[in-house]
Amino acid sequence: MKTVFLTVGTTSFDELIETITRSDVVQALKARGYERLVLQVGRGNVLPAADSCPHIELEAFRFKDSIAEDVRQADLVISHAGAGSCLEALGAGKPLLVVVNDRLMDNHQLELAQQLHADSHLLYCTCSTLTETLRTMDLAALQPFRPPQTKNFANFLDKALGLR
Repeated sequence: MKTVFLTVGTTSFDELIETITRSDVVQALKARGYERLVLQVGRGNVLPAADSCPHIELEAFRFKDSIAEDVRQADLVISHAGAGSCLEALGAGKPLLVVVNDRLMDNHQLELAQQLHADSHLLYCTCSTLTETLRTMDLAALQPFRPPQTKNFANFLDKALGLR
């Protein structure tokens, strides 16, 4: 069963959880052949019920000790732009769509998403452009992200965040 796994990490990103369960977004996922949606909702206030999306199988949870198995089983990972979540999905070799929280003030997450997109490792959008991105995305254009040495990743983050 073709599966999407969405993670917001340890944060709260209710706007993304509300957006992914809207009928237009679910229809865009269905049009791409996805039949199952697994949501890791973190500390947010929104925890959708399994029957809240009638056209797709839905599972939602707040936290697990590890999401590695959810990532491994996913055909597409949708994530907030946290470095840890991005690295976990990319390190597992999964196609990644990052949804940047454009309501954050000092948005270093946008810089990280832009740099990884510029290197063709992921696609990114905001909640307002998620439906269109799902409709038009070309996952075949993404390049594998080779798990870097810790020092290299730290240097990459410094570069992406403008610290170097």
